[in-house]
Amino acid sequence: MRLLLSIALLIIAPSVMALTKIEASIEKNPVIEGEYFVLNVTADDDLNAGALDTSELLNDFVVGRTSVGRSTQMINFKTSKETRWQVLISPKKTGQLTIPAFTIDGISSSPILVEVAPKGSQPQASQDLYIEVSTNVDEAYVGQLINYKVKLYLAVELQRGVLSAPEVKGATIKQIGEDIDGTEIVNGRRFRVIERNYGIVAGLPGEIIINGATFSGDVLIETQRRGSMFSFNESIPMQTEADRKVMQIHGYPPSYQGEWLVSDLVTLREVWPDEQSTFEAGSPITRTISLIAMNVDENGLPEIKMPNVKGLKIYPEKPLRQSGIRDGQVLSQYSLTAAIVPTVPGTYTLPEIKVPWWNAQRKQQEYAILPAKTITVVAGQMADNTLTVASAEHPQSAASYWPWLTATFATLWLITLVLWRQASSKKQTITTVTEQPTNLTSDLSAIKKACDSNDVSVIINALQRYFSNQLGSPVSLAQISQLTPALQQAIAQIQSAKYSQQTATIDTQQLLAAIKDYQPKSQKVSRSTIAPLNP
Repeated sequence: MRLLLSIALLIIAPSVMALTKIEASIEKNPVIEGEYFVLNVTADDDLNAGALDTSELLNDFVVGRTSVGRSTQMINFKTSKETRWQVLISPKKTGQLTIPAFTIDGISSSPILVEVAPKGSQPQASQDLYIEVSTNVDEAYVGQLINYKVKLYLAVELQRGVLSAPEVKGATIKQIGEDIDGTEIVNGRRFRVIERNYGIVAGLPGEIIINGATFSGDVLIETQRRGSMFSFNESIPMQTEADRKVMQIHGYPPSYQGEWLVSDLVTLREVWPDEQSTFEAGSPITRTISLIAMNVDENGLPEIKMPNVKGLKIYPEKPLRQSGIRDGQVLSQYSLTAAIVPTVPGTYTLPEIKVPWWNAQRKQQEYAILPAKTITVVAGQMADNTLTVASAEHPQSAASYWPWLTATFATLWLITLVLWRQASSKKQTITTVTEQPTNLTSDLSAIKKACDSNDVSVIINALQRYFSNQLGSPVSLAQISQLTPALQQAIAQIQSAKYSQQTATIDTQQLLAAIKDYQPKSQKVSRSTIAPLNP
């Protein structure tokens, strides 16, 4: 019985009296003011993470992230345990500072004297981790984009980490482009360099303070454990931050006129179909205008509106805004694409487009100008094919001639013409007079079905087929719109739904009513010339 009790006491005793030593050490000495370094605290027992109290460090140091690790070793049946704290700390001032002793369960470490050198006293290239930042300007205007470039230098292997954006009150910040991962040789040492760009736009004049970007993470370093002849890669926490920067922001110049846009360079460009200057009436013309500016936020670019020109219908698409980095500069672009549909032949002048902007380099107002452009519109292929019925009942001026002689529809008309001629050349035992009402009824049903589908292209195709059969020759929407005011109004809705950048609906009931109300003055004009045969 006594033997068993003695064995039990031997087993329990080490766990009760396990903690015998606490050691504190730092990775380097001296250190730099404001630079983070690692404080290691080890205890020879398995302890709770909260057993270490670091509050006394706050008097002279900034305390960052703390990580805790535990290990157990057994050598010659002897078990040893260890708890290790890694604390990131940064000195608040220069001179000689003291890391106080740490006490756990009555066991204390020894204090450490730390020599703190001022910032800049040690070359950055001698450090394993540091951040460099730069801006494209030393002062800026309200609304001007400040390109804040961050470069993180790593001489050790990165295991994980977070690069955080700078902080500025009274300004907006966003990342521009993607990170660039590369290498650089600095004073003979090879560094991995991660480059990132931020755009900062101040909203009010005055002084702004840019609190530098920060990095916090874990890196792998080669270390040798006590009692071992081999080295191992050990993960340690590291943290660094860039210097703070103060910048002056200027307000709007009193002499400036127009919508505010500040940049280093602004230009207007245009994309025109094959540099053409002559077009057909009814054929859509695609025009793209791009406003490109250097060191401007894409959302700060003003909207561009294409001026209205009588005789031209303009249907703009949704504008596109984008930005990126090129040759170290931020380039932003606003692009507007529109379909221009000329309604009648003639000569038209598209007015010049002028965008005012403030040159931040020259400190003066300038203008980006897109010169006026003159185009000639000629009659389309179907323009001379006049409708006798329409001209007799509803004379229209040339200015109200609706567009829609497009290449796509021209193909459909040709197909319709071939089918109509084939139908006209069928056996003469069936007269055109008796067949036409059936075809019209069938085509009207096709229009109703097309309206139910809400497909604008299908509706257009059905309309052209219906009126081509009714009038005896292929027709365009422009020609159909001349037949009655009701049809003109209905087809205007179709045009809007087809080309407008906004969602537009077609009043199908109004369209069907306009079709039913139309009655040709004389159907004989559009019938086949084949005479009916007597039985």
